[in-house]
Amino acid sequence: MTISLRRARTIIRKALEKGREMDLKPLSVVVLDAGGHVQAFEREDGAAPGRFAIAHGKAYGAVMLGMSGSAQMARAEQQAYFMAAVNGVYGGQVVPVPGGVLLRDKKGTVLGAVGVTGDTSDNDAAAALAGIEAVGLVGEA
Repeated sequence: MTISLRRARTIIRKALEKGREMDLKPLSVVVLDAGGHVQAFEREDGAAPGRFAIAHGKAYGAVMLGMSGSAQMARAEQQAYFMAAVNGVYGGQVVPVPGGVLLRDKKGTVLGAVGVTGDTSDNDAAAALAGIEAVGLVGEA
């Protein structure tokens, strides 16, 4: 199973709605499929143009390592050498902080990941989870 374009767009729309509801700074949201490929991306007006790389890095690390951004951050704090090696393997594309959320179906199968950036990492993760829950899937933040 994979994440459809329709569901990816809904995740993005609902994540951005959550950001506005929480009065967050302008967000950027990317949805990756299980292979780490971009399915959809949007950047709100006023969001810095470099935010795509950050959102992508959060989601990419989650899907490629099979662990949430918060789990990656904990691992980086405990074993910085491991995350440095991972970033070397993946060409520096991994951003190991909250806001990278694994996207699973109800059976636990990884369908991809969502990356949100623009506010604090914890707020980014909350927006991602709102988008994921809106399409009936499970997020692992």
